[in-house]
Amino acid sequence: MKSALSFLMAARRSEIAGLQRLSLTSELVGAIGRLVHALQRERGLSNLYLGSQGQQWAAERAAQVALSQGLQAEVERAFDQLDTDAARSGHRARLFGRIAYALQGLSALPRLRERVASRQWSTDRTVAAYARLIQALLAVVFEAADSAWDPGISRHLVAFLNFLQGKEFAGQERATGSALFAAGRADADSQQRLLHFIESQERCIQVCTDLASPAIGTLWQEAQRPEHLMPLERMRRILCTTTPGGTLDAGQSQPWFDACTRRIDAMKTVEDALAAELQGLCQLRLEATARELSELERVAGRSADRPQSDGAPDFFDDGADPGLPAMAHAGNGFGAPMDQSILELVRDQARRLQRMGDELDTVRASLNERKTVERAKGLLMAHRHLSEDEAHKTMRQMAMNQNKRLIDVAEAVLAMADVLPVRSR
Repeated sequence: MKSALSFLMAARRSEIAGLQRLSLTSELVGAIGRLVHALQRERGLSNLYLGSQGQQWAAERAAQVALSQGLQAEVERAFDQLDTDAARSGHRARLFGRIAYALQGLSALPRLRERVASRQWSTDRTVAAYARLIQALLAVVFEAADSAWDPGISRHLVAFLNFLQGKEFAGQERATGSALFAAGRADADSQQRLLHFIESQERCIQVCTDLASPAIGTLWQEAQRPEHLMPLERMRRILCTTTPGGTLDAGQSQPWFDACTRRIDAMKTVEDALAAELQGLCQLRLEATARELSELERVAGRSADRPQSDGAPDFFDDGADPGLPAMAHAGNGFGAPMDQSILELVRDQARRLQRMGDELDTVRASLNERKTVERAKGLLMAHRHLSEDEAHKTMRQMAMNQNKRLIDVAEAVLAMADVLPVRSR
């Protein structure tokens, strides 16, 4: 019969395999962050190009497209490195499903670029199209965070996800403001979207700094340079307070784009630091777990040369419960020292698993909010026959009209599930 020690070693080997998968996933998350940053800039330049009726920004946009294509190839290589064997990949069906959807979006990207180049699409439609692709990529990060079983790595992934989402709201703010200035006219719907983007990015970044290391919090504060924020705040006020239909200075499209870009580039330095911390943590956890496995193997080698004794008295007599965070140490004189040592290892593992479960529950609270929003959106899509974009826009409008958070609206929608009217097609 296999011993408790053999199963402890199996647990460590399983952790090492899982950490290796998490390390590859973390590399993928970093690559996605770089691609999203490039697509955000491409979207902003596309809006400036469309807003100028194709008279400006064509060369800058073409150069950015080339950069985005290189980063897309990097993400696709990272996808290829993931182990998709069902026997080894574990519970990753949702992650792989999200990747499949993101790949569909990436394959459609050349057609989107053609439509922008030929000015077939409006700025609003272009913003929505890029946003859909970026959200598909961020959904991959979401599933990576949700499937991470190590609390420390999960915490970093959730912080990274929220920062990327906040940065995406900043990117949408840049694109929307660029289109408004380039068009030279204020628009009520666009102004409401701007307010939503500003509030949402601040909320996401707060979640990130709450979860991230103190070093990340300090870096974020340093990135908030007054010379970057003051021009941006001044132009925000112009965009948001101009009477709908009123004239905007088209000459401000370049300063607006530059001010937003400086802020987003500063955010990129924080994003890079988050990605580096994530990779470093994966490596540290791998090294620590490998050392633990080596120690267990040494214990197994020593115990093989010694007669085995019955350690049952230690298990029952010290009154410990493996499910509790704190337990008494063995040492009541029962059993051989080797058996006593193995029993302590087993108890340490039980305590460790309990602690990891508690920490994961805490870390995933923000992920659960996103799941609630997705469920509410799906409910509206089913009951009202809306598209995903229409359902999200409906909830966002409800949140703005009621001055509530999106999660509050989502919970209210779910609470009304049984009485929502079903509209016929």
